[in-house]
Amino acid sequence: MATTSELNVTIVDGYVDEPAHFGVPPYISTYPRYTAGALVDAGVSPQNIFYHTIDALRQDSRRWINIENSDLVIYIGGMTVPGKYVGGTPAEPDEVRKITWRAKGVSLLGGPIKFGVGSKNEGASDMHRDDLDYTFVAKGDVEAAAYDLVQQNLEGFSNRMRDNLEIQQWASKGSFIVEHHPNHPNYLICEIETSRGCPYRCSFCTEPLYGSKPTFRSIKSILQEISELYNFGIRHFRLGRQADILAYGGDGKRPSPSKLYDLYSGIHKVAPELETLHLDNMNPITIANWPSKSSECLRTISKFNTPGDTAAFGLESADPMVYEENNLNVTAEECLTAIEIVNQEAGWRPNENSLPKLLPGINFVHGLKGETRKTFEYNKQFLKKIIDSGFLVRRVNIRQVMAFPGTPMSSTGASIAMGHKKLFQKYKQEVRLIFDHQMLQRVAPVGTILPNVHLEYFSGGSTFGRQLGTYPLLVGFPGEFPLGTTLDAIIVGHGQRSVTAIPLNLDLNTAKFSELMTIPGIGKKRAQTLLLNRPYTSIKEASNLVETDLSKFITIGP
Repeated sequence: MATTSELNVTIVDGYVDEPAHFGVPPYISTYPRYTAGALVDAGVSPQNIFYHTIDALRQDSRRWINIENSDLVIYIGGMTVPGKYVGGTPAEPDEVRKITWRAKGVSLLGGPIKFGVGSKNEGASDMHRDDLDYTFVAKGDVEAAAYDLVQQNLEGFSNRMRDNLEIQQWASKGSFIVEHHPNHPNYLICEIETSRGCPYRCSFCTEPLYGSKPTFRSIKSILQEISELYNFGIRHFRLGRQADILAYGGDGKRPSPSKLYDLYSGIHKVAPELETLHLDNMNPITIANWPSKSSECLRTISKFNTPGDTAAFGLESADPMVYEENNLNVTAEECLTAIEIVNQEAGWRPNENSLPKLLPGINFVHGLKGETRKTFEYNKQFLKKIIDSGFLVRRVNIRQVMAFPGTPMSSTGASIAMGHKKLFQKYKQEVRLIFDHQMLQRVAPVGTILPNVHLEYFSGGSTFGRQLGTYPLLVGFPGEFPLGTTLDAIIVGHGQRSVTAIPLNLDLNTAKFSELMTIPGIGKKRAQTLLLNRPYTSIKEASNLVETDLSKFITIGP
């Protein structure tokens, strides 16, 4: 066997999606970064560590040579919550097996995939444990397994969880791996861990399996990692790897405003020109139980974050019966109180044309124990209360449960979800048509400016893209623009879950017919009139011609 410094190791990122962790592009999770750092700490040379995403392997068969020639191949993946993804496609079980079949050396399987796999990455699924033909499966932390495996000459390891002192070393030492990501540097957002574990035990959730008492990383450790990532060109960060950002530095339930302030202000000191600072999970019961301290935390977050941030609220169900039977931690009434407080303290806009600083997002999970047809009505009534109260909510995430071994839901499985699948689809469509469209118009009204929209794909004669951040708006531009580029946009219309926009400062004398037609008050006939009478020397001239003020949406170029 080669010496440790001569070992060749390939890390394959099949992407992760957990209740408190996201890693589908444009996000990169902590797992490959920590694992790379653990390998370096164990003595492997950084030059001998290769990193590939599953999409990169699909697109370029030459990358497979690293897998075939490596002494150790580490696959990282696993979806413990279902979703739909634009920036990447998570690996399916057959692809995961193909990696170990092609590997001539030792293979290690790790990440949340250890909790179980299904035939597909989707809801209403019963999951089961499967080693997928790998030499080793990390039933603890994959980064700890990688470190121990190298230390023991690739012959074995003990399944254990790493500790925060190790992460303080590994997070920084593995930051270099971001340079190997296909999206680096401009379209990559790094998930940052502040804690793991959860003191609550909702029936379906895998996060408590990381510990019933959250373990918090030190501010020093977090800032050191962000500083290293910043040095490698990263400008987009998300404090997403935690069950509740408000509980950072406390006892897992109670807010600690001073520590959160030190964390957020410290991030700006080590990453002074950051472009995105968002978060993910925030427990509404924390706000309901400690409104004053939570309000102080919310003011801190909205001071230092970037606009368009979203705090995911795990309500899960507004049905009192489902709440009781699944040990959920917040009632519908408590959640509504938390929504109001976030709106008051953090829902402000830096200027009249920007997105709000921070808004809640609501998570619903269906197929839980005790769910009946009434559950769907309870949820719709809850959403109506939000609308009637005038509160803003960034998005509603509706999914069906994935039942994993080790969680209380495993005894029930996905049977309820599968039995309610038709009802679920009808209800989901109702929410999209009635609630989402109306809320989107409130959150991002016509005239809202969206800087740096990354263009991702074409569809139906339009180009679609998103900003980097937490649950960013899907933005459609009429016509085709070069993919992989960015545009500053101004919103001109709304769909169910997306907005229509045109480039900011669009030149009236060069604008396309499809763009002119989408401007509020224009339509097909007036757009034709504008085209026929070009060129213009002033916006006022054109506005008078079509009896519509165009000054908000369009300019006259030099």
